[in-house]
Amino acid sequence: MSPKRIHLIATCGMGMASLAGLLKGKGYAVSGSDQNVYPPMSHQLESLGIPIRSPFSPENLNPTPDLVIVGNAVSRNNPEVEAMLARGLPYLSMPQALHDFFLKDRFPIVIAGTHGKTTTSALTGWLLTQTGRSPSFLVGGILKNSGRSYQNGTGPSFVLEGDEYDSAFFDKKPKFLHYAPKILVLNPVEFDHADIYRDLDHVLSAFRELIDSLGSDTLIIHHGQNPNVLSLVRSTSRRSVSFGLGSLTDVGTAGLELQRGTRFHLLLKGKTAIKLSSPLIGRHNVENLLAAVAVLLEMGVSLTEIQEVLPAFQGVKRRQEILGTYRGVTLIDDFAHHPTAISETLKAIRACYPEARLWALFEPRSNTTRRKIFEPLFPDAFQEADETIIAPLYHPEKIEQEERLSPETIVAELSRRGKKARQASSIDEIAGWVGEEARPGDIVCLMSNGAFGGLAEKLTRILQ
Repeated sequence: MSPKRIHLIATCGMGMASLAGLLKGKGYAVSGSDQNVYPPMSHQLESLGIPIRSPFSPENLNPTPDLVIVGNAVSRNNPEVEAMLARGLPYLSMPQALHDFFLKDRFPIVIAGTHGKTTTSALTGWLLTQTGRSPSFLVGGILKNSGRSYQNGTGPSFVLEGDEYDSAFFDKKPKFLHYAPKILVLNPVEFDHADIYRDLDHVLSAFRELIDSLGSDTLIIHHGQNPNVLSLVRSTSRRSVSFGLGSLTDVGTAGLELQRGTRFHLLLKGKTAIKLSSPLIGRHNVENLLAAVAVLLEMGVSLTEIQEVLPAFQGVKRRQEILGTYRGVTLIDDFAHHPTAISETLKAIRACYPEARLWALFEPRSNTTRRKIFEPLFPDAFQEADETIIAPLYHPEKIEQEERLSPETIVAELSRRGKKARQASSIDEIAGWVGEEARPGDIVCLMSNGAFGGLAEKLTRILQ
């Protein structure tokens, strides 16, 4: 018997909240719980009429659901999980639920890689929608155009991010192994997720397993200039299409302009095909765009259709999102936390505002950036910033002392290079510094893969 009532544990995460919306749209009675109820996904859930209970508790499983979906943010000793197991309730991981409810009879288009998954999947889903293909999609951010992170479409395709993170406490294999893509996009791959993977070879082994699991008819659309991706693709005989800046890939660019948006000539097999423009900024977003174009061409969308609708794509919240200009100071919010993402984000902003004083406010929050692994790379990542402020590590007690990132070391190296940099003792201290020192014309970029202690709201209040 198919379930009627479905409960999601740890539902305020981006993927889980999106799945809740998809299930609600299919007519299931959906409820959720989380330790902390927080935006933006709490707002999305509330707007859908999905009740969220907090904190985790056995009572959240009343009335008894027909199925429980367990997010990977909770562990075996979670009180709600323990009650679920004691009562013998059926349960699934999020990726397994996605497969069982939405993917097994569809045409999955899976966007994988260390960087660009959210923007590429959002752009692909939105472009397919605007060109009349009515896809379903689930992405790791809220599309500005629709105010949603998901869509239940009527067409055959389903676009989603393929994350290499583990699936649940009871399923340690990477999420993307559940999705059986018909088209797999491989964005640049680097080392990340140090709490799951030992080193780069360990990360690459997960991607090799994904490639080995593909059907013989699966198309691989891959970054044509990332050495790690190229090493993965060389090991397979499956059909592939490469993308990247310049003329040496199957889908490339010429005449790239990066000021206040992007404009370029699209090259197919080295030959000029059409001119495209987008409000998205930065070289990395051009690469995301090329990957999406390659998918759409495979799906039968014409270049003229893409050219017509592309300029209207507004992007994804928390991806170089301009929050507003207050007292002449422009606030930009971004999800960047990996050194490569930080560097590309700051380069993109610098290209748009070449004369501005650029502030980089960074919170070491992810499981990897709180460790020393990337410590030697961070000084280079912040080179475009005129002012760098590093926030305290998020929950440093969860990282062994000898493994912890040293903000002092990063600040010292930036200072040695003649860059202005400092370490803050609190989020409030950062807000105070910016409030006192920022002047009209400054650009202040916040970078964190989490809430950054409400810094965006604090700065908005202070600067207003």
